[in-house]
Amino acid sequence: MIRVLLVDDQHLIRAGLRMLCDAQPDLSVVGEADNGRDAVTLAARLLPDVVVMDLRMPGVDGITATSRILAARPATRVVVLTTFGDDDHLYPALAAGACGFLLKDAPPADLLDGIRRAAGGDSPFSQEVLRRLVRRAVDAQAGTPRAVPGLTTREQEVLDLVGEGLSNPEIAERLHIGVTTVKTHITSLMAKTDSPNRVRLALFARGA
Repeated sequence: MIRVLLVDDQHLIRAGLRMLCDAQPDLSVVGEADNGRDAVTLAARLLPDVVVMDLRMPGVDGITATSRILAARPATRVVVLTTFGDDDHLYPALAAGACGFLLKDAPPADLLDGIRRAAGGDSPFSQEVLRRLVRRAVDAQAGTPRAVPGLTTREQEVLDLVGEGLSNPEIAERLHIGVTTVKTHITSLMAKTDSPNRVRLALFARGA
C-alpha cells in the first residue's frame, strides 16, 4: 500500500484527489494539508511514501515545504502537482528535491501513474514538462546520437527518438507500435544504459 499525503490550499482539489486515490486498491491517503507548514508537520508524523505537493499556498509555499520535508526524511518522494508549468516554478521545485512535476490539467490516470512511479523510485513528469527538460538538457550537453551495442533494432529506434525529446505517444505513432510497447522498450533501455530516469536516458542517447 502506497501512503499518500495531499497538499493543496484548495479544498475541492484535495477532495477530488482523495476520491481518485481512495478508489485505488494500492493507494491510501493518510493525510491532507492546505499549507506548507502543516505539510511539513504531517509528513514528519505520518511518514507518507509520496507527497502530492501544490506550489502556491499561503504562508510556507510548496517549494519551501518540499525542501523541509526532504531534509527531515530524504526517502519521502515529493511529486509537484501545479497549474504552473513554467521554468520559474519547475527548476526551483526540482532544486528543492521534488522527484516529479505534473500539471493539474493532466488526465487522472497520469496522476495515479505518477504517484505509483514516484513510490517505485521513478521520476514522473507531464509530457510538456518532460519535453522541455529533455530538449534543454540536450541543447546544453548533447554530442552526436549514440549507437549502443547489444540493443535490438527497435530499442535503438526508441532510444534515438527519446533523445529527440519525443513523448511515448509520439514515439508510438512514429514507429507504428503501441504506447505500452514503447514503455516496455524504455524500461529495458534504462536498465541497459544504467539511466535512472528519462532525462538521463535522453542525454545518454545524445552522447552527453
